[in-house]
Amino acid sequence: MNMKIIYFSKTYSPHDHRFLSALAQTEHKVYFVRLESATNESEDRIVPTEIEQVIWEGGKREFRWRDVPKYARSLRSVIRRIQPDILHAGPIQTVGLIAVLTGFRPLLMMSWGFDLMEDVYRNKWWERVTRFVLKRSTFFTSDAQVTRSKAVEYGMNPEKTVVFPWGVDLDHFKPSPATKNENDLLRFFCNRSWELRYGVDVLAKAFVRAAKSNPNLSLILIGGGSMGGELRRILTSGGVIDQVHFGGFISQKELPRYYNMADVYISPSHVDGSSVSLMEALACGLPCLISDIPANKEWVVKGENGWLFPDGNTDALAEKILLVAEKRDALPEIGARSRAVAEQRADWTKNFQKLLEIYEYLGK
Repeated sequence: MNMKIIYFSKTYSPHDHRFLSALAQTEHKVYFVRLESATNESEDRIVPTEIEQVIWEGGKREFRWRDVPKYARSLRSVIRRIQPDILHAGPIQTVGLIAVLTGFRPLLMMSWGFDLMEDVYRNKWWERVTRFVLKRSTFFTSDAQVTRSKAVEYGMNPEKTVVFPWGVDLDHFKPSPATKNENDLLRFFCNRSWELRYGVDVLAKAFVRAAKSNPNLSLILIGGGSMGGELRRILTSGGVIDQVHFGGFISQKELPRYYNMADVYISPSHVDGSSVSLMEALACGLPCLISDIPANKEWVVKGENGWLFPDGNTDALAEKILLVAEKRDALPEIGARSRAVAEQRADWTKNFQKLLEIYEYLGK
């Protein structure tokens, strides 16, 4: 069934690019509405030509609460012009609120993870907005059971929900023995943004402690963020800066090479849904050492395809890094189990079909 879909998102991120690229290959006519202007973390690849980008009141600056009525009026005008079959919107408290205020149905609300794991706790206003939006959404989807449970807690009808991990391209992210580490250093890799929510400062402090006990450890950090100065200060004062490689911002094309250069993937994130970077690491056959937040525990089982440490606990992470180093000979077998998990549950091509099934259900 051919449908007209409005895909309404906060910005244009790598995740948006992936969804829009996949939707561009379907029979549906898709219109892209973005709320905010480009940021440093915006996707640099162009929007697929098959997707029509909508010019409206948004997309020119950062979100401001006082602009919500203006945005709602403008989006109503867009809806009257396009006459869509479905409005697909998220994250919840900003994009979702504007979508709800248009009064259009059916409305598919898509959680981005941080909206239900972090933003909902900002203050009472954000909590009230979350409940307001979810009670008025036709259907809900997210990439983790933990966010689905939170949505139900805030008023979403549990019978109108579907969970599917967004997944990764298993042909792009795969083991590559040619780039594997063959020297004495044990390489740990982290590509989480250098922001407080992702706990990279916890990793830096833990690495200082672990590297003092085992000098044959190295750490690869890519990306960037507002905590860059703090991270360098921790690593320099700890005397381990020479054991850290800063790779800068890496393209999606180059990213698999970095996973495959490493022996172990680390994510110290305090907040996540089904982390795409974690799924990329699993797909590349890496053992994973990650914080024990609920969504992470949906992917990593202690001793099978990785290890968990108490979220935010620097000492525990340092101990786990040293434990992993002692198990170096077992890492290839553990990594093979990681790849198997990715093949079973993190295949973007298969998982994307869930979204099309939701569209079909809502379009009836």
